[in-house]
Amino acid sequence: MRTITIADVAKHSNVSKSTVSQYLNKRYEYMGEGTKTRIEEAIKLLGYRPNIVARSLKQKSTTTIGVIVANILHTFSTQVIRAIEDICHDYDFHTIVCNADDDPEKEKKYIEMLQAKQVDGIIIFPTGGNVELFLSLKENDFPLVFMDRFMSEVQVPSVVLDNEKASKLAVDYFVDCGYQRIGIMTTSILENLTTRIKRVDGYRQALQEQNIPINENYIKSLELHQFEDAMTNMLTLKDPPQAILAGNDLALMEILKFTKKKEISIPKDLALIGIDDVSFASFYNPGLTTVAQPAFEMGEKAAELLLNKIQKKEEDVHHHIYSFEPQLIKRESC
Repeated sequence: MRTITIADVAKHSNVSKSTVSQYLNKRYEYMGEGTKTRIEEAIKLLGYRPNIVARSLKQKSTTTIGVIVANILHTFSTQVIRAIEDICHDYDFHTIVCNADDDPEKEKKYIEMLQAKQVDGIIIFPTGGNVELFLSLKENDFPLVFMDRFMSEVQVPSVVLDNEKASKLAVDYFVDCGYQRIGIMTTSILENLTTRIKRVDGYRQALQEQNIPINENYIKSLELHQFEDAMTNMLTLKDPPQAILAGNDLALMEILKFTKKKEISIPKDLALIGIDDVSFASFYNPGLTTVAQPAFEMGEKAAELLLNKIQKKEEDVHHHIYSFEPQLIKRESC
């Protein structure tokens, strides 16, 4: 049988999830008797049992969590933050958002600041440069969840996209559209960031499965300011790529800037697919084919995992990678 959730109780009693949460925590100050009765009857009828997140908050809790994103300019990051904040709001938790700029030193300072503020836990997009610090947090049972990336050295719950499949969806669609010379451009992988590495790995594997030779000249992992020169070099090769996979939304925007500047027609001169379904993809001319990741669902999962860890849920998983499925959204850029 499907587990009955707080959302089911809220829908049945015609109130918000927040109101049900207030009822479960015996906060009735602004709740009418009719509302209380409907919630009580819904709980009995549905057989709802509050999970650990919905119970009374533990003593000495600040009811605050930290969220450290690698780069807040990513569309994916802002969507995840919104989902985390929504879940936390439902359970009367507050969020402090920090932007690490993919800088391990900045990340370390934010972790230390959040600990000084005695947050109950942290959701973080790890840069990969603070292994010892994360191991120390884990050893001290500090609630921690990784988002978007995982670290094999640090065994904590991690919420990620199936990045190899994301690239495979794009490459396979390029091939279906008739392209053989296919490139990929991502932001830098110098810090060994698993997301970007997995997307390049998936690209390579997909080409091999399609029996297409891998051309190293078509594979670029760079800082954003290097994209223009790299694209100039790629597109002036004797056999330039016919199609390019943008590894994330920031890479996609750099490619679009370049094609506009050089008056390169998409898809006539160059086909394009971007991983991350940017907000303007549907009304850009031409519409941009993208590989979307379920950002809101991923953010909700990360928040639930962290809140359960804070509440010391009995079935807490110390190390598990929660992988989400990408979705190809076909538009006119191929």
